[in-house]
Order: sequence, then C-alpha cells, then structure tokens
Amino acid sequence: MSTTEAHIFEVFSSVQGEGIYIGERQIFIRFLMCNLSCAYCDSQESLVIQKTFRVEGTPGKKDFKVYNNPATADQLLNFVDYFNKTGNLHHSVSLTGGEPLLQVDFLKSFIPKIREKKLKVYLETNGTLADRLSEILDLVDIIAMDIKLPSMTGVGDRLAEHKKFLEAASTKEIFVKIVFGRESKAVEIENASKAIAEVSKGIPLVLQPVSPTKAIKHGPMPDQALLFQSIAKRHLDNVRIIPQVHKLLGQL
Repeated sequence: MSTTEAHIFEVFSSVQGEGIYIGERQIFIRFLMCNLSCAYCDSQESLVIQKTFRVEGTPGKKDFKVYNNPATADQLLNFVDYFNKTGNLHHSVSLTGGEPLLQVDFLKSFIPKIREKKLKVYLETNGTLADRLSEILDLVDIIAMDIKLPSMTGVGDRLAEHKKFLEAASTKEIFVKIVFGRESKAVEIENASKAIAEVSKGIPLVLQPVSPTKAIKHGPMPDQALLFQSIAKRHLDNVRIIPQVHKLLGQL
C-alpha cells in the first residue's frame, strides 16, 4: 500500500447523517475498497477500485468535478483546505468508505497533516480490522464502528472480530452502530449488546433501521425497533434508535 497516494471515491462537505454526531458538519473523504460486501450497502460503487474520483464544488449542489485515481496526499489536503476556508464550520474530517483501514499505510502519513489543521479525525469503519486500527489509533479522535448482523449483511457472523476491534479501540471516544431490518433477530441484538458490555457498558449503541435499497425493499417494523432497544438496554447504558437522517435531506 502507498504512503503518499490513496484510492478515493469522493470528497465533499455535508452534515453527518448517522450515529450520535448527526447534524454536525464534516468534510467527508470516502475511500475505495471494502473487505465486506453487505447487502444493504448504500455506496456499492466504492467497494472496488475506480479510475477516477469526484469532488463536489459547492456543498449540496452536486456539482462534482472528476479527478484521476489514485489521489495524492497533497491533493486531498488542498480539498480539505478548500472546504475548511470558512473557519470553524466543520466539526471534523470523516474518513469513510468503503473501508478506510484497508489503506492504513496512507492514513499513517495523511492523518497527522489533517490534525495540523486543527481538525478532528472521525473514522467510520466496519469494525473488523483491529490490527490495522492499532497502527493509527493514536491519530484518531472519534471512532464510529459498525457491528454487522448476519441477517443483514449476508457475510456471516463477525462478532468475534468486532469484539477484538472494540477492545483495541476502547481507549478512544467510540460508539457502535448496528443496522437492523425486518429479518433481524432478537438474539443477534442480545449477543451484540453483551459483547459491547463486556468491553464497557458505557459505550453508546445506535440502532439504525435499514433504509430501503434495491436489495432491501422494506425497513423494520416499529414494534421490532422498540423491542430491540429494550433488549440492548438490559446490557448497555446508552441505546438510541436513529435512522439515516441524510436520506431525508436527499444528500449523499
């Protein structure tokens, strides 16, 4: 992996639409490639290498310009500067994907340059690559970690990997997000909540009803969502049901 170049899908400025930082303005850098292929993924285009990446010129206008991959660190820092020219508008830079940790060598050299700009680093991750996280853990401010339910992903049970990741990340500010749908089972929520609690009962858990996609036609039932919250609250102090707000805004 390169320390000076990365394969990127897009760069833009918008509000965070998931988890406990909903509504905060962020600069998003979406990395290409993922080690999973979840049925509900809403950024399928980012799962494989692309020849080009795009950058939105005016936030919310979808006036994207196209650039060649891979992107250089200097290119991405220039885009960060462009969006950050208004001063204290942005809460942080979101490193999202795909799965950013697949390009950890680049992140090791790139993240310190973001921090030099007095911006927080917010890592969005599928929570399966604990060893790679350890290489950049000291550089990250906030970790938004997924726990993938077998009923939703179609990729099997990853709970052991998730717990290992959570243990590695526990010294940082972290919250866990679980996407659930109509096919999700109470026992999956029970097992995931127990695994989180074994690390810390205080780690916030966000239960996120799946948004319909081409592959997912229906979201969960309201009583199902409330049941899952009650199950998780048996083990954890902070459990919230939060949908994808950016879908309501018609944003990326």
